[in-house]
Amino acid sequence: MAVPTYLRIRSELEQQIRSGELPPGSRLPTEAELQEQYSIGRATAQRVLTELAQAGLVERHRRRGTFVTEGARQENLLRFVNTALPGPKIAGRHAVESVTVVPACDAGVELPGVPDDTPVHQLRRLKFDVDDNVIGVELSAVPFALAPRLQDEDLNHLTMHDYFARVGIPAVKARIYIDPISVDAATAAQLRIPEGQAVIRLRRLTWLADGNLAEARWDINRPDLVEFFLEQTVQPSKGF
Repeated sequence: MAVPTYLRIRSELEQQIRSGELPPGSRLPTEAELQEQYSIGRATAQRVLTELAQAGLVERHRRRGTFVTEGARQENLLRFVNTALPGPKIAGRHAVESVTVVPACDAGVELPGVPDDTPVHQLRRLKFDVDDNVIGVELSAVPFALAPRLQDEDLNHLTMHDYFARVGIPAVKARIYIDPISVDAATAAQLRIPEGQAVIRLRRLTWLADGNLAEARWDINRPDLVEFFLEQTVQPSKGF
């Protein structure tokens, strides 16, 4: 099914916002300018800007125009579990804090179905926003036998689901758990928040076609800099 025009244009503008190409305060094209630029009708242009506003990415002001918001980054959780969606899930760089091979029991993340003595790659990274603020800490574990050459990759830029697809590892299902926790001292220091502060931990499990675990990971993000939502287009309207 072809991607609806309004959704294609909205995705293009959303990517520019998330990448920092359109930083906070930037003015977006008006409905008339979108109509001319993309050869679309007024209703389509209006829907593009309305949906960006509903997602919290822009603010619309009568007579002044539409501007990128200064508020928290918003990320669609569906991108974290859809193994078919390529590319980084959050704009901004990653930095490897540590990478090693440890027994599964010492991985720091639960690996259901994986024996405790199984060697796994343990990768801990920091995530930064486009202004280079630390916004998240990520810890992931992948069975060593599944990806023995994983540490030969550029781990600062690696997206695990992309890697699995590129090397032919048949990851077919992922699930996100949402855990309320109190942040530990080390992670609190990295995120520059108080130790013990209540945060949301996103815990993702990814499975292979044969039912074995491909990856387990968790992410803890600064609650004042990132907020998450769920959104999915179910049945696009005709004519848009």
